[in-house]
Amino acid sequence: MVNYPKSKKSYCADKSCNTHTNHKVVQYKAGKASLCAQGKRRYDAKQKGFGGQTKPVFHKKAKTTKKISLKLQCVKCKRVKLTHIKRCKHFELADQGRKKSKDPTW
Repeated sequence: MVNYPKSKKSYCADKSCNTHTNHKVVQYKAGKASLCAQGKRRYDAKQKGFGGQTKPVFHKKAKTTKKISLKLQCVKCKRVKLTHIKRCKHFELADQGRKKSKDPTW
């Protein structure tokens, strides 16, 4: 389980910043696939008509996790940069670290 902060100081390469500033962190999510992209048009044209499946369908899935991609947005100039962290099964954006309990237990 990975807990990652919702805001982080990171370098901003924008001309107005050019220094380490606070960045808002969100998990990257891929956008909706376009129907008019060249590869999709080519695939649809090849699939049309008789003959069944024309391209190989991948079945030998080996990985159980995905690498986590993060989108960092500069608070000052709104510039966005993408970064990634290592593989993990559970990823969570936490408020600010671990919460300490009020009453000590020892």
